[in-house]
Amino acid sequence: MKTEGRNAVLELLKTDKTIEKILLEKGAQGALGRIFAEARKRGVRVQFVDRAALDRESPEKRHQGVIAYTTDFVYADLLDMGGGDDSLIVLCDGVEDVHNLGSILRVAECAGADGVVIPKQKGASVTEAVVRISAGAAEHIPVAKVSSVNAAIEALQARGYWVYALEADGEPLYETQLTGKVALVVGGEDCGVHRLTREKCDKTLSIPLMGKVNSLNASVALGIAVYEVVRAKLQKSNG
Repeated sequence: MKTEGRNAVLELLKTDKTIEKILLEKGAQGALGRIFAEARKRGVRVQFVDRAALDRESPEKRHQGVIAYTTDFVYADLLDMGGGDDSLIVLCDGVEDVHNLGSILRVAECAGADGVVIPKQKGASVTEAVVRISAGAAEHIPVAKVSSVNAAIEALQARGYWVYALEADGEPLYETQLTGKVALVVGGEDCGVHRLTREKCDKTLSIPLMGKVNSLNASVALGIAVYEVVRAKLQKSNG
């Protein structure tokens, strides 16, 4: 598996994942120099190449002078995620666009979520593009791949989680107390959260829309919701 881009590779070097080698553009300076220094600390093999060689390895030419090669992405087990009194987990119901999934991973990791759940079918997987788009967040947040999102919701509810679907016709997000164990379900680009999945959730929450467009991008909607969870946690901890 390839990881491209300066930020993504720097974040990769902070993890315990096995890095087989790093291709680095000759004359590395700045961020590329930091990558070389970190790779030497970890004992990772670095091969200096010219930009043409990197371009050949990167069809979209978004490598920014560095490509790292790792073993395939290792998915987590849902049952190993979270468990704390203020745990936060994100579930993706049919998110098929790699840009959305990458952004969701980035938002979830920045908000301190304990993990992201994606379906084995009818959804994007963690690919090289997703890792790059996540700006390295995919290297830090556990991702579980499940056969059934609905079954995952039931498993989380059995562990004490309140599960909320994010959809346009739900109860107002800002009027809901998002404390305790929280799981947020974000839907796909075309149909949102599926009806049967919504029925499994404890509530459906909506974000008020004041403009003429009637929906938000999945990762943007999630960003608003997860930081409401963060705000509730901070208010609780501050008494």
